[in-house]
Amino acid sequence: MTLDDLKTNQKGKVLKINAQGPFKKRLLEMGFVTGAEVKVIKYAPLKDPVEYMVKGYHVSLRHEEAEQIDITPFK
Repeated sequence: MTLDDLKTNQKGKVLKINAQGPFKKRLLEMGFVTGAEVKVIKYAPLKDPVEYMVKGYHVSLRHEEAEQIDITPFK
């Protein structure tokens, strides 16, 4: 399952980042590290980008960016 599969107010834990190069580094710097808890805050009016909360910060990612982050959802 990827981060892009979560719906509003759902939470998950980061398992793996599938991105490469500078984009992977950017994701890691934003807090998307293995084991980090991520919550979907809201979708933009046109559904892209999506606002997430990770490590106390609000971060917006596009769908194609969120698809590169594997997560396990919380029940």
